[in-house]
Formats: sequence, structure tokens, C-alpha cells
Amino acid sequence: MSPRAAWRLESMGFGEVYEYAAGLQDWITAGLPTEGTALAETRAGDVARADVSTCRLHEPLVEVRERTRKAGFDTCVVVNDERVVFGLIRSRDLDGEAATAGEAMRPGPSTFRPNVSAAALARLMADHDLPNVPITTNDGRLVGLLLREDADRVARERHDREH
Repeated sequence: MSPRAAWRLESMGFGEVYEYAAGLQDWITAGLPTEGTALAETRAGDVARADVSTCRLHEPLVEVRERTRKAGFDTCVVVNDERVVFGLIRSRDLDGEAATAGEAMRPGPSTFRPNVSAAALARLMADHDLPNVPITTNDGRLVGLLLREDADRVARERHDREH
């Protein structure tokens, strides 16, 4: 919001008011709420699974595998205490011989922002045969995991609306 609006809210008794200076694109990229018809397309952050299985670098892989599969996922996102993404452990890596999550993970996975079109990611995931992709904020914090089946569903719904 503008500095004038922030000062006006403070004058009305609101205690913690901040000027957001990064701009609209950063706001949208962070997955924050938007209005207007131009932004009505379903975005990756809208359908990413926030309840995805996560683990820490030093966790035993046996425990990670059990927890991940029990939660219904075949991928675990390796994060730190601030939920910054370090890597992914996909299904075949969950079944590997590594002792810890850090040893089993694929470091530095490609991540996508919440504002990216879910339908566009469906095409990318199909082209690269990816079962899922991590959705993160600009500073690398996990928003969720976009499953290919969810992205495909959004793409089909969009196609049906347009045709």
C-alpha cells in the first residue's frame, strides 16, 4: 500500500501497518491474493499441495520413507527450519540405500513461483515427464508441491472453458 494509506491506517488506530514497496509482480509471485479478471487464471499456488511430506537433511531415510508413504505421497521435499527447499527425494530415491534424507535427495531442484499458470506447468511437466514440481516463494520457501495430475486437471478445465 502507499505510504499515505499506511499513515492513514495508523491514524485510525491500526498498530502494525507496513508499506509494501516491492511491487505488484512480487506480490503476485508470493502467491498473495489478487483481484481482477486478468489474474483469474488458475495459478500453481492455487492447486499446489501444501500438506506435502517434508523432511530435514539429517533425518534417517527409513523414517522419511515411512512417513511420506503413509501421508500418500511418493516425493518428500527436503527443507530447513524456515521451509527453504534444499532438494527432492522422489519415489525411487525413497527406496534407495542412502542413510539420510540429505544423502538421498536430488539437490537444487527447479522450483516455480505460485503465480505461474498451472496449465502452463502441466505442459512443462508432460514435456519433461515430471510427476510433480515444488512451488516456492521468491526467497525459496516451500508453498507446496504441484502434482502433475492436479496440473493436468486444471489444464483440461481451462481447455473445456475455452472450447
